[in-house]
Amino acid sequence: MRNAFAAALEAVAASDPRVVLLSGDIGNRLFDGFKARWPERFYNCGVAEANLVSVAAGMALCGLRPMGYTIAAFMTTRCYEQIRVDVCYHKLPVILVGTGAGLSYANNGPTHQSTEDLAILRALPGMTIVCPGDASEVGPALSAALALDGPVYLRLGKKGEPRVHDAPPAVTLGEPLAVRAGEQVCLLACGTVLPLALAAADQLAAGGLSTAVFSHHTVKPLCEPFLADAFTRYRVVATVEEHSVIGGLGSAVAEWLAERERPAARFCRCAVPDEFLHAAGDQHYYRQQFGLTPEAISARVRATCRAYPGGNK
Repeated sequence: MRNAFAAALEAVAASDPRVVLLSGDIGNRLFDGFKARWPERFYNCGVAEANLVSVAAGMALCGLRPMGYTIAAFMTTRCYEQIRVDVCYHKLPVILVGTGAGLSYANNGPTHQSTEDLAILRALPGMTIVCPGDASEVGPALSAALALDGPVYLRLGKKGEPRVHDAPPAVTLGEPLAVRAGEQVCLLACGTVLPLALAAADQLAAGGLSTAVFSHHTVKPLCEPFLADAFTRYRVVATVEEHSVIGGLGSAVAEWLAERERPAARFCRCAVPDEFLHAAGDQHYYRQQFGLTPEAISARVRATCRAYPGGNK
């Protein structure tokens, strides 16, 4: 996914001379093509991420379109004050790119894991949060983010994520992207868990539950008409995300539901539980421990269906 970002960055930079890239001392080889073409538009800010965000804010005030790039945990939790005061308070068009989101860097330990980033950034006024589902969504999502006149958090995976789309889809921020049709269950996948949601949909379909899958790439703002339709149309709506069960897409949808009449559909959330895992392992291991596998997701949805045998279907 980060390779897709590097390619998309060059494409948008070629057509917009205002685009500049600020790196937190990572991705140096990744951006060799960008640096070769526009060395004056690349800034390695070193391992000083808070400073990176403040510099990006200053560049935006001067009319540039800066993008900050580093590991998601360092881009968000380490820089929260600068994002809040320097970027969001002034409504500046800064794109903050967090790579290795969720559990992508699981084997580096909790310092590199970012399962709270959506929660803290959702609270900031004016912040748009975008989590592409695969590498094919990255380019269209970046172009859509550049079209906005305000802060954006672009949450990416690391590398090796399966491609779901055969070609780059049309991405409209705020509108979930239909990936598979279904009639009884609706899975809303946030970010790199999209392949897991599709595999879970296969298992649910094999058990007789027709399951739709959407890439819910935009966590903020939510598409309220889409949600209103989904909770009317389906028997169960489930969010799937590699983020804490507190504060992510599932929480955003639950907050939206709380202020509405009881929906026809039942809602469940598949996410990282509210705990740290004090063990060493890779992303696959962590997903198994936290119930983020196709088997665990489909089992959770089936249990919700059994607990709520009525509903729309």
